Amino acid sequence: MPLNNEQVNIEAVSNHAEIVTESTLFAEPIFKINDFSITNSLINTWLVVFIVVIFGLFFKSKIKMVPRGIQNVVETAVEMLLDTFDSVTGSREKTLKCFPFVLSFFVFILLNNWLGLLPGIGSIGQVVLEHGQKTFIPFFRGGTADLNTTLALALIGVIASHIFGIVSIGGWNYFNKFINLKALIEIPKKVLKDPSVLIVNPIKVFVGLLEIIGELAKVASLSFRLFGNIFAGEVLIGSMAAILAFGLPIPFIFLEVMVGVIQALIFAMLILTYLTMMSTEEEH
Repeated sequence: MPLNNEQVNIEAVSNHAEIVTESTLFAEPIFKINDFSITNSLINTWLVVFIVVIFGLFFKSKIKMVPRGIQNVVETAVEMLLDTFDSVTGSREKTLKCFPFVLSFFVFILLNNWLGLLPGIGSIGQVVLEHGQKTFIPFFRGGTADLNTTLALALIGVIASHIFGIVSIGGWNYFNKFINLKALIEIPKKVLKDPSVLIVNPIKVFVGLLEIIGELAKVASLSFRLFGNIFAGEVLIGSMAAILAFGLPIPFIFLEVMVGVIQALIFAMLILTYLTMMSTEEEH
């Protein structure tokens, strides 16, 4: 069957075009389920969840009253994290309430950070033809190098802190953290005894409104900090590998291993701080 001019041009481009590899801010789609795109960062995130589930089931079956081997390591790490979290909450009781939730953030983010550094992550993929240009799309991309993932984590953490606050101090006290009706109601009652409430209480109301803006800033800060650090690290390692693939990237990989731990711990500590702040009444 003879080819028309357009088919010949497409075939010529596909045969002679150079394969382009680029670090994109967005996660690339690998395939679709109906209209839902499955991206390389989502596949990587599923892999992390799978690892956590398998390790959890394996570790649960190996727990003994007298710890040995890996149980010793895990228990030591847990004790260190508990002591660190106590410095934020101020009491072991509060720490134990938040610990499972905050630890989940730490483990999930840490594994996502580290998994993006493994050989094959970012280098195994497929070549697609887009706009007359061959583009390499990796099958896997670090989950936290995708802003969608970090934004979702930030939203979950901040929303959970509000739910925790409502449960801890009650709906009325929580509401007055942001829209301080209590301060306005107190003005007629206290103005004769303490005229300073005419100045202090309106300021409290204004500060409460600023807190609403602060909650939005928390989401942006959490998501962009984690995404920016991990994405920048992957770009740095890719750039070093492009200069000299053998040897040169190794020091930067070790640096990114440390960055992965630090960023996971910072994110977890910030979530713990928000949980602690939301469980404290406005007067305190």
